Amino acid sequence: MSFTPLRDVLPSGLRVVTIETPHLHTALLSVYVRTGSRHETPQNNGVSHFLEHLFFRGSDGWPDTVKMNAAVEEVGGNLNGVTTRDHGYYYTPLHPDHLAVGMNIIGDMLTRPRLTDMEVERQIILEEMLDEVDDKGRDIDIDNLSKRLLFPDHPLALKIAGTRESVSRLTHAQVLEHFARHYVAGNIVVTAAGRVRHTEVMALAERAFARLPQGPATTEETPLPTSPGPRLHFVTHDESQTEFRLNFRIVPEHHEDFPALQIIRRVLDDGLSSRLPFEIVEKRGLAYSLNASLDAFHDAGVFEIDAACAPEKASLVVEEVLRVLGTLCTDLVSDEELTRAKRRHRMLLEFAQDSPGELAGWFGGTELFRRPESFSRRADMVDAQSAQHVREVARHYFARENLTVVAVGQRKGSQALQRVVQDAEALPTAAASTLTGRRAG
Repeated sequence: MSFTPLRDVLPSGLRVVTIETPHLHTALLSVYVRTGSRHETPQNNGVSHFLEHLFFRGSDGWPDTVKMNAAVEEVGGNLNGVTTRDHGYYYTPLHPDHLAVGMNIIGDMLTRPRLTDMEVERQIILEEMLDEVDDKGRDIDIDNLSKRLLFPDHPLALKIAGTRESVSRLTHAQVLEHFARHYVAGNIVVTAAGRVRHTEVMALAERAFARLPQGPATTEETPLPTSPGPRLHFVTHDESQTEFRLNFRIVPEHHEDFPALQIIRRVLDDGLSSRLPFEIVEKRGLAYSLNASLDAFHDAGVFEIDAACAPEKASLVVEEVLRVLGTLCTDLVSDEELTRAKRRHRMLLEFAQDSPGELAGWFGGTELFRRPESFSRRADMVDAQSAQHVREVARHYFARENLTVVAVGQRKGSQALQRVVQDAEALPTAAASTLTGRRAG
């Protein structure tokens, strides 16, 4: 993990990040933009995602979208775009000898979009949104429901695609206004990773984004702490399984507690030998699968545990998850588990060096919000964690008052689930935390 990304800023303010890995046989171009649903209002919710769709309707230089996509595909590429809550990105893999093709096309898409066929894209987006609602139009998406409960009255609660009402009302003028505000030089990072050369990437980016207007980086309002729990939000939905997520507000990646949280995540869920899969799936057969993850923004974060099971088993699964979390708050992680988590973390960071996409996301995506640390620095930070500190961090963030649970499924078993969540007997109270002066988010 000895390579160093190269970073420069063009006179316009556009940042260019290159990760040169000459031993690879591929390249990836990715352009990150600091705009997503948290930069919207209820009135224009979904405009960032809508704009992403419209970019692929062609640009002044490439009005024929078939030819636009064919040009990228002929050099090993495949144009894609993604919108998240706090940013968006546009990317394509490419043969290293043809980086200019992808750079020119994405640059033209993002600086001279035609922004046409809005009504066609509106219908496509409304169709996409059907996956998140039931036949009555109620939201049944676990992530949407969780963010709404965790970040009330804050833009992080807004849906990425918007609501059916907001998307139906979006006007061309709103799209143009959002484009003009956020697609500016100070709000974009151009990234290339793989068998690329920094000097070439700089020259290509300067030409491809020559029409990009100057402008500052977008800023955001930090979300307030979540109201004290424990809380359960249950949505009745006639499915064979109950799907649920346990949420704990945590801190962003650059916070000093985050490395310990990364260890905790691996102790809980990092293969079938880790605690949650072993205790709940392998040993007790209560659920088919479950997943623990960290969802981090630059100013907040959430520790998430997802699972699905038969409705009558939901309370048993949650009770067992809370018991496993409780043991992390009372007992020291064994030397074997701690060593395994650290070793796995370092190894997977090393594996990421063979993926241009991972490299671009780490160094380019993070650059939108802060200067990223190296893989080695992150691995060293995790290696420095003691079992005592891991327990202190678990006790702080897995406090009973910091628990929010969202469930979607049959009403059967919901009362038992409510009792388990409200009691949360295995978790410590916030007063038991030894991390004085810190907040859960």
